[in-house]
Amino acid sequence: MLKIRNLNVRYGGVHAVQGVSLSIPHGSIVTLIGANGAGKSSIIRSIAGLNKSIDGEILFRKTKDSEPVSLMRQKPEEMVRRGISLSPEGRRILPHLTVEENLRLGAYSRNDRKEIKQDMEWVYSLFPRLLERSWQKGGTLSGGEQQMLAVGRALMSRPELLMLDEPSLGLAPLLVREIFNIIQRVNEAGKTVLLVEQNAYAALSVAHFAYILEVGRVVLEGSGKELLANSRVREAYLGG
Repeated sequence: MLKIRNLNVRYGGVHAVQGVSLSIPHGSIVTLIGANGAGKSSIIRSIAGLNKSIDGEILFRKTKDSEPVSLMRQKPEEMVRRGISLSPEGRRILPHLTVEENLRLGAYSRNDRKEIKQDMEWVYSLFPRLLERSWQKGGTLSGGEQQMLAVGRALMSRPELLMLDEPSLGLAPLLVREIFNIIQRVNEAGKTVLLVEQNAYAALSVAHFAYILEVGRVVLEGSGKELLANSRVREAYLGG
């Protein structure tokens, strides 16, 4: 679905991503693992059209039968129309709008009212707590509920590729398990998922394939199971 070749991202004099190449197959969960500053968020922000000081190649094939298109330096709203959605780090919900209003904003580029209603019902089935709080202001939700809202909002654009940036950040272990169970359910419903995550164990446990990044470069890659068993990964990210 997505192929990145020799991607470089710069912020002034900082070379944050250095010649990264990776692939995301249709129907998969792919995760990027690494410490803060490894370049994970810079990669998905580049895919989403939020980074402009980039070079290399990003090719997207919405369906297996469609022709690949370049995503280099396109506007974020164009990425949404092409079928790519990002749930950003820090949630970034609109606190003064209700849960339902936040979700409806996720569908701003759509005009298919019947399908929007169906997707709203699907999101509420994934996150029953959001249905219970549908008319509650987003800013009054707990951290875990706000994360659910951020993921639900990203799903409302009906993406083919869902990108999640640190979905477990700051959540209690029980909520982390719940979020990752939902990620698997979203994938089973046909969505391809690109996951950026510092919780290496949780991410590798659900990922079909994973890339390990250090200071802007891919240093290891393999299936989630392979990397869970890798001694270098276990020592660096899983506490030995």
